[in-house]
Amino acid sequence: MKRSQFWAGLIAPLIAYSGILTAIYVNRSWWRLTDNAISDLGKLGLQYNWFLNVPLVITAVLAIYYAVGLLKKARNGVEKAGVWVLIAGFIFLALIGIFPEGTSPHYYVSWAFFITAGSGLLIAGVGLGLAGDRKILYFTLILFVLAWILAFWAMRTFKGVAIPEFIGAIAITVWHYTILPNVKPSQ
Repeated sequence: MKRSQFWAGLIAPLIAYSGILTAIYVNRSWWRLTDNAISDLGKLGLQYNWFLNVPLVITAVLAIYYAVGLLKKARNGVEKAGVWVLIAGFIFLALIGIFPEGTSPHYYVSWAFFITAGSGLLIAGVGLGLAGDRKILYFTLILFVLAWILAFWAMRTFKGVAIPEFIGAIAITVWHYTILPNVKPSQ
């Protein structure tokens, strides 16, 4: 993995969360965590929708670049398959910003992001376990199951889907920063 790929992986989530938090701040007069979706902050016609959409696309580009470096570090086919699924998830993340709420593909690309990114981390975590990293395997399994249980609970409890979306995004981020120290840049 190149040093630039490592740094891309390090800063990508920070850009996403900075954009989300800025969009929440700007739209705090009407946006509610329990009543809305994160995507409501980037919907068509919203004056500052780019506060959400542009950082999501930038994050996705950086995350894809980082994940390509992960492919070179993968030690088995399962781990590689997981990284490829993660890359698909990051493509869907970019598409969330490109097709914001109010466009016909938005609903599908949003769901596809959470499903593929979550599945990608699960598959990659299993691959890491098969390569001998049992702690990461167990951590991945616990995180994946816990995130899905909490997300389903939140979907049934709250009117909006922002809380389940944050649960999924935070789980992906926690997993990412957990494996990041194990990925040493080669140049």
